[in-house]
Amino acid sequence: MNLKNEFNTVPKLLRNVVKNIHPETKTFLLHKQGNEWKEISYKETLDNADAISSYLLDMGIRKGDRLGFIIENSPQYIFYDQGLQQIGGVNVSVYPTLAEHEIEYILNDAEVRTILVGTPFLLRKILKIANNCPSLERIIPAFEGYEKHLDNQPLNAGIIGFSALLEEGRKSLPSHRNEINACREAVLSSDLSALIYTSGTTGIPKGVMLTHANFTDNVWASLEQITIVNTEELFLSFLPLSHVFERTATYHICCAKGCKIAFSQSLELLAKNMEEIKPTVMSCVPRLLERIHDKAVKSATQAGGAKARVFNWAVATGKKYREIKEAGKNPGLFLSLQRKLADKLVFSKVKEKTGGRLKFLLSGGAALPQNVGEFFGNLGIKVLEGFGLTETSPVMAVTEYDRQVYGTVGRIIPRIEVGIQDPDTRKIYTIQTHDTFHPEFESPEGEIIVRGHCVMKGYWNKPEETAMVIDQEGWFHTGDIGLFHKGNLKITDRIKNILVNSYGKNIYPTPVENTYLKSQKIEQIFLIGDKREYITAIIVPSKDSLQHQFGLTEEFFQRPDMFIEDEEIVNWIAQDVRTLSNELAKFERIKNFKIKRNPFSIEAGEITPSLKAKRKVIEKKYAEDINKLYQEEVAGD
Repeated sequence: MNLKNEFNTVPKLLRNVVKNIHPETKTFLLHKQGNEWKEISYKETLDNADAISSYLLDMGIRKGDRLGFIIENSPQYIFYDQGLQQIGGVNVSVYPTLAEHEIEYILNDAEVRTILVGTPFLLRKILKIANNCPSLERIIPAFEGYEKHLDNQPLNAGIIGFSALLEEGRKSLPSHRNEINACREAVLSSDLSALIYTSGTTGIPKGVMLTHANFTDNVWASLEQITIVNTEELFLSFLPLSHVFERTATYHICCAKGCKIAFSQSLELLAKNMEEIKPTVMSCVPRLLERIHDKAVKSATQAGGAKARVFNWAVATGKKYREIKEAGKNPGLFLSLQRKLADKLVFSKVKEKTGGRLKFLLSGGAALPQNVGEFFGNLGIKVLEGFGLTETSPVMAVTEYDRQVYGTVGRIIPRIEVGIQDPDTRKIYTIQTHDTFHPEFESPEGEIIVRGHCVMKGYWNKPEETAMVIDQEGWFHTGDIGLFHKGNLKITDRIKNILVNSYGKNIYPTPVENTYLKSQKIEQIFLIGDKREYITAIIVPSKDSLQHQFGLTEEFFQRPDMFIEDEEIVNWIAQDVRTLSNELAKFERIKNFKIKRNPFSIEAGEITPSLKAKRKVIEKKYAEDINKLYQEEVAGD
């Protein structure tokens, strides 16, 4: 059976499971209610999806209509998405963290007709803007007791609770059953499945048009590359389903393969949920892995003594064992016994905190610092890196399970082409595919371009912007700089991020920032230096490290002044800045810095929902303080 041809729409992926993989009574979704994890079967999921389809058809929703989501990951998200997808509706998911004016823009640009709302806080956001959205016909709170959160303002849109919607849909379902089945069959792989709005680091949001084929081809190609995924996996989902990475790497993969999805309660409860649910696979972002790494190292080495010596010995043993295994050699009996002892004394304790059953973690959304990837590899926890953009559905490359090259994002997935192009001359240095892979291949550096099934249909209502990124030969220009190393794709930076100092030297901020982020004292860092004589930075310290070192209370972090001027704290950060600067070229080193009291945030408009810095916003917002960095006596070498 050719799965990628037969099951080529989002609703057909899930129908394939109950047709060919599992009985409909098997558990598909898990979520926590009170102190218990509730299991939801495939049958319950599909029955709820059918009831939603029935309600939407009664509303007059038809193929191509856009329906909105502003909700945390939950079973309701899956039910509603499946319900609208099988009648040809288009999913418009909105990041819950966006400001009201941004949400209003998206709802109007996409002409959203309904919106599923996850919490009282989000409902209040929607109520403030609802009457400014003429296309909005229904607001659907996904929680009970929403009525007490309504004010007396008149609403142009109707409002109905999710449970009431299901009840209404079930009543009319018998009369719509044949129509729903016909609609599902009428959905083509070339039809629009989702609009995912991405603002990037500049400009107003753009709706990325992704078809059913974009999603399903991406899933089948990814599964061909990561063959270790089986039908009994349990994924723990915590990254937002409003982001294309989690939607593809967890939701759609599980629909295609028949895996279970457990929804984490929150980021704060993620560690607890991991220990409870014991996942076998989890998608994550590099920052989470960096925090686990920093916490493990700090906990083991802070007090010094025997505990620190055992930890450092175990990690060094794991490193030696990993490198020999990755070279395809036999580690030998003595080293293997040492590795078992290291696992018993150190590694098993870290693994227990993840539930003890992880086969691998899938890292995406940003570059994973090489030292962090190697650290997990030393512990025997496999981290596979992936790369892509919203515009590429998203996966373009992903690490093969048995062939890891740290610092790269893996091999090109099947049935697409990836090129490296000189951004100035437009000369294409090389075009690589899954089939041309060679473990010794190296290429020059340039812009990464891609052509094939993963490339979006275009930007919604923005043909000019579409033409700027997809050329006449079908190449999508990612705006990322990279190269091929040992046959794998390696990301260097974003074109827009490149800093050119006053001497004409090109500086890629991401690898430089990642060098300084090795410090357990540093939480975030933003490099400055375009058209300047030297590099400076705004540094956000690790709150935990700062509190532990200086005994600070919450009041310290709530002070109105944006930057920390305390000389003792500045010198404490400067120690690590000086040490880590030795790993960089002189023109890349930080010569002066400011310490920001609190992190850059989505709410302040300083970073995107995928945690990329909005360079122009930050430089404008802190222009006065940045200029001072070039007027003060420098604190570097």
